[in-house]
Amino acid sequence: MTLTRAITTAGSSKSKISRAGRRPMTARRFFSRYVVGIIAILASIIIFIVPFAFIFLTAVKNPAEASLFEFSLPAQGWFLWENIVTVLETRDWMLVTAFINSTVLTVASVAIMVVFAAMVGYILQRRKSRWNHVINVFVLAGLIVPPAVVPTIWVLQGIGLFKTMPGMILIEATFGLSFCILLFRAFISTIPRELDEAAVIDGAGPLRLFFTVVMPLLKPVAITVIVVQSVAVFNDFTGPLYFLPGDANATVQLTLYNFQSQSLSQWNLLFMNILLITIPPLVMYIFFNRQIVAGMTSGAVKG
Repeated sequence: MTLTRAITTAGSSKSKISRAGRRPMTARRFFSRYVVGIIAILASIIIFIVPFAFIFLTAVKNPAEASLFEFSLPAQGWFLWENIVTVLETRDWMLVTAFINSTVLTVASVAIMVVFAAMVGYILQRRKSRWNHVINVFVLAGLIVPPAVVPTIWVLQGIGLFKTMPGMILIEATFGLSFCILLFRAFISTIPRELDEAAVIDGAGPLRLFFTVVMPLLKPVAITVIVVQSVAVFNDFTGPLYFLPGDANATVQLTLYNFQSQSLSQWNLLFMNILLITIPPLVMYIFFNRQIVAGMTSGAVKG
């Protein structure tokens, strides 16, 4: 009986505390909790979903309807499959070749960025020297100074890499290296130095220390770098246009020229091409959204 009374008393006390801890819903709290969220959702719909819906609706129309640029459902039937087949078969399956080229370019250049940026970020964070300031200046210069097209072409021609995939891979890796170094350096600052010291005591050399101890801990920021830079390289238009000309070396962005000229513009096929090359980056952002945010903010507390 006493136990039952004690349980009842504790329950009533807990309910009183919970009721006392609840604050009344004021107009300010209601606005900050619900109205701001609704506004953010509406803004996202207007900025992202509406343009994507317009691209899709234009891509499934016939040429006459697509040329009107109206935000409406197809009135003369849906030409989804017909337009997809036409886009893929254009110029001897050029889009398929472009997808292969863009995939090779993206995978190779992003792999170079991850490995080299992680190494440089680790050295800059762990080993302080008088050269760190100079290296940091060059890293920041890579973000600020725009790339020079003509001197880069001259250098590529001198080393025999102009109009080649290896040359384009090196260019993409170079353009994205500064951003990746800053991310890795900020994340490495959150890793305790005691892990390095323990590995050295156990007899680990520099390479073993980095690849077996440090590199596995860099998984969150590595995923961020992979996703962000993969989308950037895959969507790059000016780089392949200047440094990788030729139909055999075409990337997905350069295939947009297939359906637009001075005399004729096939808008339904152009928008279908845009829709097809937009799907891979969109899927990556949808599935790795949380990892991107975690990697971006991981080094914001300490560093």
